[in-house]
Amino acid sequence: MKYLHTMVRVTDIDKSLAFYQALGLSELRRFENETGRFTLVFLAAPGDEDAQVELTYNWDPEDLDGGRNFGHLAYAVDDIYGLCQRLMDAGITINRPPRDGRMAFVRSPDGVSVELLQKGEALPATEPWSELPNVGEW
Repeated sequence: MKYLHTMVRVTDIDKSLAFYQALGLSELRRFENETGRFTLVFLAAPGDEDAQVELTYNWDPEDLDGGRNFGHLAYAVDDIYGLCQRLMDAGITINRPPRDGRMAFVRSPDGVSVELLQKGEALPATEPWSELPNVGEW
C-alpha cells in the first residue's frame, strides 16, 4: 500500500491555490474535465512530491460546510515562526499561533484546517508569537 494524496474540495481555485502556495506547496499537475465540469490540481511540498494534496474544484457552485467535516492536513516545517510570518504577510489569519514554538493552525479559504509543526524540537518561545491569542476556530 502506498499513500497517494488527500483530496480537498474548494470553491475558488484561485484563492485556494494562493493559500496553498503561500504555505510553500507547488503545483505538480492539473487536470480539467469539461464533460464532468471539474478541475483537479495536485500540489506538494518541494522534495516531498509523494505526499500530495488534490484540490478538487467543481465548476458548478456548491456549499461546502466546514470543509465537509475534514479533520486537517499536517506539515512539518523548518521554521514555524518564519512561515507564520510569511502567511500573515500574505493576509492569512493564524488561527492558533505558534506560542509554544511547536504548533500552529491556519484555515484554507474553504475552512480546511492545516496544522503546522516545527521539525525536530520546538523553537524557544518568542514574542510576538508567545503572546498572540487564538482567532476563530482551528
